[in-house]
Amino acid sequence: MSDARSVAVIDLTALRHNVSRVARAAGGADLMAVVKANAYGHGAVACARAVLEGGAGSLAVASVEEAEEIRLGGVSARMLVMSPLSGAGFGRALAAACEVVVGDEAGVRGIAAAAGPHRLARVHVEVDTGMGRLGVPVGDALGLAESAAAAGCEVVGLMTHFATADVREGPEAGFMREQVLRFRQLLPSFRERFPGVQVHAANSAATLRDPDAAFDMVRCGIALYGCSPFGGDPADDDLVPVMTWRSRLATVKPFTSRMSAGYGRTWRAARGTWVGIVPVGYADGFARDLSGHAEVLVGGRRVPVVGTVSMDLLAVDLGSEATERGDEEVVIIGRQGQERITADDVARRRDSIAYEVTCAVSPRVARIHEG
Repeated sequence: MSDARSVAVIDLTALRHNVSRVARAAGGADLMAVVKANAYGHGAVACARAVLEGGAGSLAVASVEEAEEIRLGGVSARMLVMSPLSGAGFGRALAAACEVVVGDEAGVRGIAAAAGPHRLARVHVEVDTGMGRLGVPVGDALGLAESAAAAGCEVVGLMTHFATADVREGPEAGFMREQVLRFRQLLPSFRERFPGVQVHAANSAATLRDPDAAFDMVRCGIALYGCSPFGGDPADDDLVPVMTWRSRLATVKPFTSRMSAGYGRTWRAARGTWVGIVPVGYADGFARDLSGHAEVLVGGRRVPVVGTVSMDLLAVDLGSEATERGDEEVVIIGRQGQERITADDVARRRDSIAYEVTCAVSPRVARIHEG
């Protein structure tokens, strides 16, 4: 590897494979690829280009700033800003040739005012069918769309978001079906009034779980990056992890029994062993709460992280028979030999989700895009 402390290698071939896999699951529905949060930590501009090459028809981001970054990267594809806008954000979204989501009258007023008489604002009406965050109540959706049209906007989308699409078992597993039914009851009147409207609801989990939720378009993120939206093994859904996070052993030190590594002496060697120091810490995205209960790959084997993870460094117990003496490759997320650690594996150690793991890999970890 380079002289970087650590690198995240992004496999664009795997990304395009996942786009194809999700598109097959969506049937004939269009695919809107979600590239918000720096493409879930994978690099927004390079990933935006790759998903479009792989067959996605449009992009989605969370903020105007994300949209502007992608436009500056030379990507001109259709793009939707999904989060609420305010103030100058409405005009910036239009200047970046983006469509916007409106979920209340304030949003309609804001985008209509920014557009004025000389620009056309293309809007997606968001309906709250049970997520309990953004969007207009089901009974008010058509009225909001009428307000948008009366204000000079073009209503091009009708959308909702599922609260439990990733829950396959248990008491909440059926709630997605309730949301689908609530949403579906809007469609006859909405399509009659706005015949060209594009209806979309499904995220990655819903797309892989239920073809009936695809409607006209699906909005997929995490599955494109090769992580399971259900928290399991990505291979179960024919997904290929896109990110490999690598570092190296900065140094290897012999430890005798009772020697400690790291702040607070939270770990002490039970026997003679070799301890490796890896130049990765919580400022790089390796969370402090992984201290003492995570593993990395060295020499094709799993080795435990020991002691307290610090801002810039972590320690690993290589074992008494270790032959490493420094500069050997360390894989934090990815494959080495026959062993593999996925973002989903790391997430389970934290009682979290893969989304948080990949998004947390910080900007000081260089992204290298291959394929």
